Amino acid sequence: MADLFQELKDKLHNANISIVLPEGTDERIIAAALKLQEEGIIKPIIIGSAKKLPANLTVIDPETYEEIDDLVQAFVERRKGKATEEEARKLLKGVNYFGTMLVYTNRADGLVSGAAHTTAETVRPALQIIKTKPGISKTSGAFIMVKDELRYVFADCAITIAPTSEDLAEIAVESAKTAAAFGIKPKVAMLSFSSKGSAQSEETEKVVKATELAKKLAPNVAIEGELQFDASIVPAIAAKKAPGAVVQGDANVFVFPSLEAGNIGYKIAERLGGFEAIGPILQGLNAPVNDLSRGCSAEDVYKLAYITAAQVLN
Repeated sequence: MADLFQELKDKLHNANISIVLPEGTDERIIAAALKLQEEGIIKPIIIGSAKKLPANLTVIDPETYEEIDDLVQAFVERRKGKATEEEARKLLKGVNYFGTMLVYTNRADGLVSGAAHTTAETVRPALQIIKTKPGISKTSGAFIMVKDELRYVFADCAITIAPTSEDLAEIAVESAKTAAAFGIKPKVAMLSFSSKGSAQSEETEKVVKATELAKKLAPNVAIEGELQFDASIVPAIAAKKAPGAVVQGDANVFVFPSLEAGNIGYKIAERLGGFEAIGPILQGLNAPVNDLSRGCSAEDVYKLAYITAAQVLN
């Protein structure tokens, strides 16, 4: 774990990346911001009242922000008739909408929220304002799973409840990009309860189709499916269940067939396997916005700020 974050620090040194932390009334956010400020690699921007926050932090108060009219106008234009100026001003009193507009208007590079807000309250402004990249229909949530020298990416574990084949293909390609951004040469396993036709059902065929689509979207990435988890991670089992597959028990990016499978899978790895789960990292957005757990620690905030900053460079 220490090696991963040292790599990120080396990568981000002199990059001058700023990360918005909208929840300026939360002590965990303040503690993380102070640590980031002291290191001087990432510039934290706190949303809140300057009178109530440490003087050495960069603080923006929506109530007194001199450029609020510019943000309101940009919001109205972005929403294309779905919000009046009056509605925009009301929404921008919310710290997540305000922070997201700072990112959208290039006043900041990324955003980390969720310590005191639900996932929906963090993600909704990002989907409405920042939106997904061209060609991406939905955002997805990945975790980087770290234990000693091991690094894996699990997706989607946070957003898409019942992904289609097209959704899974997008998730596979975006997860491969996430892996590459964090020093992992991606080898993607499209997971199922079947390996290369050992069982057939609507569920397995969905993964088979997703694999075909993903390979077309990213022909230079090693993507294989459908695979059971053991065939994706154990070479001897891969040789028996999936001979000739481009992933031979050495997968490091795991795409789960449903949200329930992904969510259960990463928590098993975390609680029984001893892996640290970093995320969820939201994939597919035009600019990085990431969601914290409301049970997070100041250290979690600090780490996710580095993850978010690294996404800016990729």
